[in-house]
Amino acid sequence: MPRIYLSAPDIGEAERNFVLEAFATNWVAPVGPHIDAFEKEFAQAVGAPHAVALSSGTAALHLALRLAGVGTGDEVLCSSLTFIASASPITYLGAKPVFIDSEEQSWNMDPVLACEVIEKKVKAGKAPKALVLVHLYGQSADINPIKACCEKYGVKFIEDAAEALGTTYHHTSPGSHGLAGIHSFNGNKIITTSGGGMLVTPDAELAKQARYLATQARDPAPHYQHSTIGYNYRLSNVCAGIGRGQLSQLAKKVARRRGHFDAYARAFKNLPGVVMQPEAPWGKSTRWLTCLTIDPKKAGVSREDLRLALESAGIESRPLWKPMHLQPVFAQAEYHGRGVGDKLFETGLCLPSGSGMTDAERSEVIDCVLKLFP
Repeated sequence: MPRIYLSAPDIGEAERNFVLEAFATNWVAPVGPHIDAFEKEFAQAVGAPHAVALSSGTAALHLALRLAGVGTGDEVLCSSLTFIASASPITYLGAKPVFIDSEEQSWNMDPVLACEVIEKKVKAGKAPKALVLVHLYGQSADINPIKACCEKYGVKFIEDAAEALGTTYHHTSPGSHGLAGIHSFNGNKIITTSGGGMLVTPDAELAKQARYLATQARDPAPHYQHSTIGYNYRLSNVCAGIGRGQLSQLAKKVARRRGHFDAYARAFKNLPGVVMQPEAPWGKSTRWLTCLTIDPKKAGVSREDLRLALESAGIESRPLWKPMHLQPVFAQAEYHGRGVGDKLFETGLCLPSGSGMTDAERSEVIDCVLKLFP
């Protein structure tokens, strides 16, 4: 049987047509009309005034942090339970990540803990420069209390919505609430451009500066002149065409992933020790990946037992993100938490959830899981 992947790209005819148009008009260079259109369509989709198409979500976060004024020696608060791309751009700028644990409702940054850390640091005379709030596995963090605390103490508020396109928070889009928000179009995301990202912001000048830095910071002159160091971070016109086609199908892709989650939840509702990821009351999750936790004492099997059983059947699954404070590269970083992220990592697993996955493939996954339980 063909391997069943965790979240394979789901490409259709609309994407193909946009790419063929780029080839037919010879707009295969980095700039082109698809980029302008993709930025406008994306900004409208997430309710942000400005959008800048870039080569990756990591590039977008790097630019957002730089334009927030983050520099050498600054401290930046960041969710601990996340992929390393949420934290590594902090180090690009010589700053220090300070990791904050999750809460259990959404698995995202704990607002109470985050505000306690900010207030403690302000009183000590060392206010954090910025905070990166991650929206994990297609579910929004509780934005308002964290944003309010950042505004109170002058901490720049940046959102990492790489996993949360199509998610809602009180009927708004995560990523559209701070100085800047970032999105990812990696191959496994809700929509893909094969590789790419987007920076969104309410600040026209920040968007202008992001474009400037992303195109090698070239000054306006007939010759090549540079007054500051920039980056080669712009998305290509061909990839933007793929993104336009993908974005037009966003609602269908979200509905399909939520449907997968619901089918898994029905199938596993009576399994001892198995708990599906909760949906926080403040919004709607895309269920980018279907996630669950397994209590080995109640289930009689562990997360790793299940992962290996799926792997032997040709089905890809993956543990939840290993928290940043447990990563060797951040062994010396400051961490504030109560062990929520640690426990989720020990017991959590992501199941195949791609919008292109068939019902038959999903049934294979379900059957493999059920066989482990008496």
